[in-house]
Amino acid sequence: MDSLNDIAVFVQVIDDGSFTNAAERLKLSRSVVSKYVTRLEERLGVRLLNRTTRRLSLTEAGRIFYDLSRRGLQDIEDARLEVSRLQEKPRGVLRINSPMSFGIMHIAPLLPEFQRQYPDVSVDMNLDDRKVEVIEEGFDISVRITEMPDSSLIARRLASCRHAIVAAPSYLKQHGTPRSPEDLHDHNVISFRYQASATDWHFLGPDNKPVSVAVAGTIQMNNSLALREAVIGGVGIMRAPTFVVGDDIQQKRLVRILPDYTALEISIFLVYPQRKHLSPKVRAFVDFMAEKISDPPDWDGAS
Repeated sequence: MDSLNDIAVFVQVIDDGSFTNAAERLKLSRSVVSKYVTRLEERLGVRLLNRTTRRLSLTEAGRIFYDLSRRGLQDIEDARLEVSRLQEKPRGVLRINSPMSFGIMHIAPLLPEFQRQYPDVSVDMNLDDRKVEVIEEGFDISVRITEMPDSSLIARRLASCRHAIVAAPSYLKQHGTPRSPEDLHDHNVISFRYQASATDWHFLGPDNKPVSVAVAGTIQMNNSLALREAVIGGVGIMRAPTFVVGDDIQQKRLVRILPDYTALEISIFLVYPQRKHLSPKVRAFVDFMAEKISDPPDWDGAS
């Protein structure tokens, strides 16, 4: 059992990226975590990690051992879950990843209700606008806002993600309102760095003909909530998901422009690793979110 514990601690160190983070998650001291890994290396007779003051990296042997060990630990977890399915009671820590704005606006407000329904599930939610590697980074489930999710993952589509072109009334009063996509050339268009075609916008016109226009501006950010604040302040025009700006349009903090042109439309998915047995905690969260967010989503009614 000591060997299995050592292996589990080693895998956690790699998943969390450092001895310190792994120690925090495992509720152990950093020195104890380091001792487990050192003991494992001694037993195997091979160095698994290159350690520097700034970062850890796997040796070639360490990468092979990590990949096989993680798979083996998952098989053990699947076996445990298969037995626990007899009770069909969600429990344990649910690790969720979500784009920051969607997580803040549409997941965090639902968590109190989710935990009232499933009090034995603890939620560890990571907010990150980059595309994370679900399996490699140890997440149970991730929100993906995209055209097509990774085919190596199971995907549950929740709803459409439509985009609106918006600006503050103060900006439009000063600079005028674009009447066609080509008019955007004369405006300060601020963009979301991680969005597909961030500076090359594509539309379907009223006649269903495609229109493309290159846009440019003085601000680029990696978070749509921050962009929203800047646009409300009158800095320029943005293309934003309606789940971010739907309420602002309804409350007239922002004005929807080019309403006859269809902008970017993608989908919101929940994705999770392919496993023989879906854990009760993941199934519970997927079903809960599917009940709360349907198509068309509520925020599209406001926009």
